[in-house]
Amino acid sequence: MRVVPLFSFHGLALLLPLLTPLSASAATVISVGDGDTLRVLDGGKKLTIRVACIDAPEMAQSPYGQQAREALQTLLPVSSTVTLKAQTKDRYGRTVAEVFTQSGANAGLTLVQQGNAFAYRQYLKQCDEWAYLDREKLAQRYRVGVWRFDGGIQRPWDWRAAQRGGQSQPVARPQRPVNLTIINGGASTRSGRRWYCRTVGSWEHAQQLLREGHTYLDGDSDGEACEALR
Repeated sequence: MRVVPLFSFHGLALLLPLLTPLSASAATVISVGDGDTLRVLDGGKKLTIRVACIDAPEMAQSPYGQQAREALQTLLPVSSTVTLKAQTKDRYGRTVAEVFTQSGANAGLTLVQQGNAFAYRQYLKQCDEWAYLDREKLAQRYRVGVWRFDGGIQRPWDWRAAQRGGQSQPVARPQRPVNLTIINGGASTRSGRRWYCRTVGSWEHAQQLLREGHTYLDGDSDGEACEALR
């Protein structure tokens, strides 16, 4: 598998794999609707594609919705050829698919790492969930896009629920610690044991371990260990 430098943060080039699937269909971009929706021509048929495993800000979430749309337009220009790894159809009849650029980059992963979309936790198991969570943690660490403010902007799924006058359903968070080796180093601790979020047991215990010197449990250096346990 080849790797290419995809982004640079403060002069640090990040090498990410070209994740083009071995078997998928090619299509031509007709238009980009918003940060996670586009129209393509595939085998003579016009399809609406919902980019899998991400959720971009809604257009009404100004200015982030427009920024996400422009980012996707840059990645997938009109008339460019894309590769689709279709998964299913959603309730609106759209084809849910991972979308890959002509150079082989995963458009959804790219948007997440740019801070132009969130990893869509409710549907992550359809993709390589840890890759998406890693990219999101990286964007959060460097405070780009939707992460310019502490905690990020209101999640699109929560925003939509608020517009409907209801509440979004909580989604079980993964228990595995996210490992960002390019920004996290090993930390010395007061005891010889090394803990992992999946074995800590509770959020409260994780905070106690952080106070005792297990700083590696705070992957994004925001002063909170193992956020996924909350």
